[in-house]
Amino acid sequence: MKIRLSTLLTLALLGAGVVGAGSALQALTGPGTQASSAPDFEGPRIVGMRRLTEAQYRNTIADIFGPDIRVAGRFEPIVRPAHELIASGASDASISPAGLEQFDAIGRGIAAQVFDAAHSPQFVTCTPANGAVFDDGCAARILTPIGRYLFRRPPSAAEKALFVDIAGRSSRATGSFTKGLELALAAMLVSPRFLYIVETARPDPDEPGAWQLDSYSRAARLSFVLWNTTPGEVLLQAAEQGRLESQAELEALAGRMVHSPRFEQGIRAFFADMLLFEKFDELAKDPVIYPYFTPDVAQALPEQTLRTITNHLLVDDGDYRALFTTPRTVMNRALGALYQVPVQSGRDWEPYEFLNGSDRAGLLGQAGFLAIYSHSGRSSPTLRGRAVREVLMCQPVPNPPGNVNFTAVQDVANKAMPTARIRLTTHNTDPVCAACHKITDPIGLTLERFDGIGAFRTAENATPIDISGAMDGAQFEGASGLGKALAESPDTTMCLASRALEYATGHPADDEAQVESLMNGFAGGGYRIRNLFLKIATMPEAFRVRPDPALGTPATTVALNFSKKEQRR
Repeated sequence: MKIRLSTLLTLALLGAGVVGAGSALQALTGPGTQASSAPDFEGPRIVGMRRLTEAQYRNTIADIFGPDIRVAGRFEPIVRPAHELIASGASDASISPAGLEQFDAIGRGIAAQVFDAAHSPQFVTCTPANGAVFDDGCAARILTPIGRYLFRRPPSAAEKALFVDIAGRSSRATGSFTKGLELALAAMLVSPRFLYIVETARPDPDEPGAWQLDSYSRAARLSFVLWNTTPGEVLLQAAEQGRLESQAELEALAGRMVHSPRFEQGIRAFFADMLLFEKFDELAKDPVIYPYFTPDVAQALPEQTLRTITNHLLVDDGDYRALFTTPRTVMNRALGALYQVPVQSGRDWEPYEFLNGSDRAGLLGQAGFLAIYSHSGRSSPTLRGRAVREVLMCQPVPNPPGNVNFTAVQDVANKAMPTARIRLTTHNTDPVCAACHKITDPIGLTLERFDGIGAFRTAENATPIDISGAMDGAQFEGASGLGKALAESPDTTMCLASRALEYATGHPADDEAQVESLMNGFAGGGYRIRNLFLKIATMPEAFRVRPDPALGTPATTVALNFSKKEQRR
């Protein structure tokens, strides 16, 4: 017998908060309805909710149930707000009815594996005394520790009773105790308490009107920011014992975490968000123009960038600013053909150092950055310059007007305008376009020695390429010159610090004093990434919050989001 999706979703919503069954179900399944008001939530005040990213979801399942548990299915994407991180978008992310059905299918698949013959001995710690009668106590002993990990805090008495009841009803309907546990776990996996990182707080005794995150929210913040996964046993125990309320204990734990090998997982996630790595999923190039751009190359580009970043910042404990000037990177055979360099080891990665004069030093000389900020059949100084401004310096550039004529820029076969510099000069005679191009093109034109996939060239249409450029008063040439200018710009390090704070809190860093304090510590620590994230993970100001009056309970918030989605249909 199949338990209906709507039943599991309604029960999961009930387990997350205290809304009525009718209103929760109507919000999920009935168009044009409103969720009813919920009574006050007992316990700490909810001050924030962030939807798990796909990587966080996958990491969490692997850490709780084992790396061999397959997570199969499509995840509804989290929308990136303009000029912000996906981490900020997660704070506003709702789940559509179709998206929740996808989560339900994923959860059922996970639950079936957890309670199959190979894995169930790890989790089924007891058996019913009477095989013919469902054993509530045994089910509670199995589901409670699982719920503690999934919800990132001990389940409440109401939640325990709810999921045991789901297990009991499912067990009686299917005739199997294990099947009942499986369906109860599937319900847990669609609970807002799992799908959302729910942050709760208590009044701050040191600042009237402010609140500070409680111990379990601090544990989740530490784990997701530093390791991009759910809190493990050490953090949960520290939260249970109240040790995360102590600044000294907090700093000691976070200090061990940033020196753990797992910190690399967190840093990769942060830079993938900051550098807009979702663009790699959409990357497409004209195979006639760029025969070297193969599926293996497309797959290797983001990995090269992340390995370069983590090797420099973590393995070598390097200065962040040097990421824009270092000639050291990694290479595999797929990229060797693109870069026209010898690679010794098959498909494995090996260290590589670019030669002086190659103009490849730093992240801006890597094919990954150059390829995603190009068009399918040509390079784009404007896209590249805009990316430097927006992504690396946090300086938003306005979008072009809808009526702009791009004909001159796009006509790469025009012999009278053989290079991008000449074509852009002609295009920028339009005063509507000139203002924005002045702050992007002098940057992007220094990267014109690299075509639309980042391959090196010295000429375009048999015409030598001019790679001179400027940024904020500094004159330079080529990617190496641009890299040095970025390394020397205070906006580059300020951007990283503010992005890291946004990544941790789930909203843009708009407190100038807080960012300035963070920057002072970052600079004082030699611009080392461990020092920056340790400061963010432990600074008291980051744990001080003001409740959003729109947030009642997770169930209320999620149900309202579902309802809004339905009303737009």
